[in-house]
Amino acid sequence: MTATFEHIRPSACPACNAAPAAAHLADLPKQAALMLSLPGIHCAGCISGVERALLAVPGVTEARVNLTLRRAAVQGAPDVTPAALTDALARAGYEAHELDAGVLASTFADRQGRDLLMRLAVAFFAMMNVMLLSVAVWSGADGVTRDMMHWISAAIAIPAVIFAGQPFYVSAWGALKGRRLNMDVPITLAIALAVGTSLYETIHSGHHAYFDAAISLCTFLLAGRYLDHRTRASARSAAQELAALEVPRALRIIDGREETVAVAALAPGDIVRVKPGGRIPVDGVVQIGQSEIDRSLMTGESLPVFAGIGTRVSAGEVNLTGPLTVEVTAVGRDTTLHRIADLVATAEAGRANYNSLADQAAKLYAPFVHILSVVAAVGWWLYTQDMRIALNIAAAVLIITCPCALGLAVPAVTTAASGRLFRKGMLIKNGTALERLAEVDTVVFDKTGTLTDGAPLPIRLDALPGDAARVALALAQGSAHPLSVSLAKGLADLGIRPAHVTDLVEVPGHGVEGRWQGRVVRLGRAAWLGAAAPAQTASFLSLGEGPAIAITFADRLRDGAADLVAALQAQGKRVILISGDTKGAVIRFAQTIGITEVIGEALPQEKSALVADLAAQGAKVLMVGDGLNDTAALAAAHVSISPASALDAARSASDIVLMGKSIAPIADAMRTAVSARARIRENFTIATVYNVLAVPLAVAGLCSPLIAALAMSTSSITVGLNALRLR
Repeated sequence: MTATFEHIRPSACPACNAAPAAAHLADLPKQAALMLSLPGIHCAGCISGVERALLAVPGVTEARVNLTLRRAAVQGAPDVTPAALTDALARAGYEAHELDAGVLASTFADRQGRDLLMRLAVAFFAMMNVMLLSVAVWSGADGVTRDMMHWISAAIAIPAVIFAGQPFYVSAWGALKGRRLNMDVPITLAIALAVGTSLYETIHSGHHAYFDAAISLCTFLLAGRYLDHRTRASARSAAQELAALEVPRALRIIDGREETVAVAALAPGDIVRVKPGGRIPVDGVVQIGQSEIDRSLMTGESLPVFAGIGTRVSAGEVNLTGPLTVEVTAVGRDTTLHRIADLVATAEAGRANYNSLADQAAKLYAPFVHILSVVAAVGWWLYTQDMRIALNIAAAVLIITCPCALGLAVPAVTTAASGRLFRKGMLIKNGTALERLAEVDTVVFDKTGTLTDGAPLPIRLDALPGDAARVALALAQGSAHPLSVSLAKGLADLGIRPAHVTDLVEVPGHGVEGRWQGRVVRLGRAAWLGAAAPAQTASFLSLGEGPAIAITFADRLRDGAADLVAALQAQGKRVILISGDTKGAVIRFAQTIGITEVIGEALPQEKSALVADLAAQGAKVLMVGDGLNDTAALAAAHVSISPASALDAARSASDIVLMGKSIAPIADAMRTAVSARARIRENFTIATVYNVLAVPLAVAGLCSPLIAALAMSTSSITVGLNALRLR
């Protein structure tokens, strides 16, 4: 739509001039902004497919997919509903869930990363120019020429150092205000002394200035800081993701009328209606209707459960087959979903207290550097009575002991290890994940969706009689139940054509029925068809005469699962299986894969409690899971891994994400983590040896700040090359 403003007359008052235009714009139709989660997308083809499907929905004007975050941002007319978008994507073969765009608004901007990269670019550009100017001085320039080169260097270096070094200055000031020391305090002092002594030498036509040392110091440290930030950049708050999964709107029933309201406007005692395919917005009790509920995100159960009058339902669960009228018992922060989010937030806060190797080194290193620099300055002042010499020695000591090598020791190794594991299909999201993974002695696995593919597959379909297979396909195609969908695909893959079945009706909570050759045929639960329920997952087919035929299903083992469990046990790790599935199903599965410690029918709180109990016993736990019911346990574990197919919240709570279908790379990741920890310790050793050799020379006055900067750079490069051995 194009708006014209030819009727607006010029005015001396800008506000008056703008008011008619604003009023006209206010009359234009407002755009709706919606956010969708797309857990199943994985490539550029998915991006174009999703965007085409969304743009085909009437009223949608713009659709943009973010592959990294697996989300789509949609703009459209006010009458565009989330249901219309998710339905369109479902028809195109993409799973989609509505997210609360307001909750996620802050996750799109990586301001800190852009800020560090900008400062690094400025520092690098300034360093190269100052180094070029220094060549003239090193080549023997003297007198006015030398002074001019020093002044030009000062004009470039001082503004660059002030701007680029701000992350160190802010951190150092914060530490000093809190009456403590950190790595950034000696860094700030070194930069300040190098610039200060250089400016003093330049003003007094001194032979040496050390602007190149100051800006080189800043550049190397910013490179380490940016590498460290990049290893953490993928990590987002799992609690925030969980909050975004809460349904923002609901259908409230008042005096028999439906009205769409914000979930925040609901209160206990209100009545809401949940349509088939909709996510339940509140905790409540079913008052009217029968259906099946998908609780896989909450409990990990692979199969839907029956819901009828009196059944308790929770926010976040999905209503599958029939409309339900629910009386609200809890809203917002009081729901089960939000309580899980609170558990996750608490667990994340606890894990953030992990004391990395670099932090441990900093506690000892910073005080030592300050004391040494002060002693050197005081000693030389007492010996020479020349403050200029004393300050030069102090600057050299601070620069030569500056923790560039320490600052690069961990990020360089983490980056090299992350690159190695990424090529094997694993994404490292957290900077200390590899350090923590190297310490693991206990591994806790979820079952459904982690060690299995998560979708039950029909078995022995070729044993079905011809007519039975054709009728089963016709009935299965008329149902949205996960078992029916899986059965329909399995039969179609065998080349079976559906029978002519009429009057198809899905009976919520029971199954689907129709008429074939004048008989009523059914596909559904055992009790509905008068059959005895077997020990394994099954759906039953009745052809209207004779006993019902059982069609059994089995969870397919994820690629590499058996090899991984065997490898972990060979490494001496304790392996535990915990699942929300029934105890019998979990025990049978554990026997097939070789796990002896098994816990079934576990609630999300129980999974988190198990991890906490193991930690209290001194165990270092690796948690591997994929569902909402695993999220709190993933956040509470010493280190955690989830597959790329996991729920957004589970991936966010994890330190490492498996990008491929195979779970086998976890064993290689654990070996790489041990190697990475060894390289980090080697880097600390290199930095320590360098300081032991170089510091006495600086204190003795045998190293100018320039030589100190070159020595510092050499140690940093050595640390980086050692880290590359991991590749």
